[in-house]
Amino acid sequence: MNFSSMEYFAVLAQELSFTRAAERLHITQQSLSSHIAGMEKELGCQLIVRHVPLELTYAGQTLLRYAAQFVKTHTDMRREFCDISQNQRGLLRVGAGSARGRAVLPAAIAAFGTVCPNIAVQLTEASNDVLRQKLLDRELDLAVADFPEAAPGIRTREFYREEIVLLIAKKLFAAVCGAEAAEVRRRFRAGDLSALGAFPFVLGGPDDVDGRVAAEFLRRAGVERPLVRAASHSVGMLAELCAHGVGACFCPNELAESILGETRLRSLLRFRLGEGAGYAVRFGYHEQAYQWSVIETFMNCAAAARG
Repeated sequence: MNFSSMEYFAVLAQELSFTRAAERLHITQQSLSSHIAGMEKELGCQLIVRHVPLELTYAGQTLLRYAAQFVKTHTDMRREFCDISQNQRGLLRVGAGSARGRAVLPAAIAAFGTVCPNIAVQLTEASNDVLRQKLLDRELDLAVADFPEAAPGIRTREFYREEIVLLIAKKLFAAVCGAEAAEVRRRFRAGDLSALGAFPFVLGGPDDVDGRVAAEFLRRAGVERPLVRAASHSVGMLAELCAHGVGACFCPNELAESILGETRLRSLLRFRLGEGAGYAVRFGYHEQAYQWSVIETFMNCAAAARG
């Protein structure tokens, strides 16, 4: 039994399919099956029940605990020796929300590639909560998200500041406000949002940063029961719905610019909200004794790419 056998078993336990596991491992099903049979022979126990889907036996579940630790140790060992030899090779797994990732990661990855040309970057798009769990499960090395400054099991570093703005399609604004449009616009720009109760909305959820900010500013405006035309955890979907005049939207300014572009943004009114609308976007990475230097290199490259 060796590190490869442990890795093969760990992947098979995740996929519960010889076909999918072999594809992930880039080996043949026959080779994978032989490795598992060899492990069963060496341990004297059946590890899996071979039906569809595969099922781990009690012995298999026990081995999985050890295999996960073996794979972690092997990965950490390889990375530490890459640092020692200064011959960086391997895979860096980076996660971000879909809209945020498209807005900030291309420039970061391009800059990183010039410094570490032999490190491939594998991207995962997911919500903040999923990214946090994937870090804890060691399925990601680094994530960009709305992490709290103190997150159990995760180290954080501030990347940049985002600002939530209020977006309203000009045609919707005119339809709702009529002859009072100029006055309502003036009041909004002055920070008086009391007229928001007349508007329909497209809103994020209470666990989303845009949803939390929206709830706070609607509360300040005295809007207890906003008319919600659509709700989504996707900032990209909310921005698109807003651009189509479905409802007013609270959206991160930089992400709105990335999603909609300059031309489409001209069809919207954009109101800055002031205090309480800004927040930190942070890098998050697993808290452990030895940190692969490539993770810090990526963070430094990403920060430099933003200027």
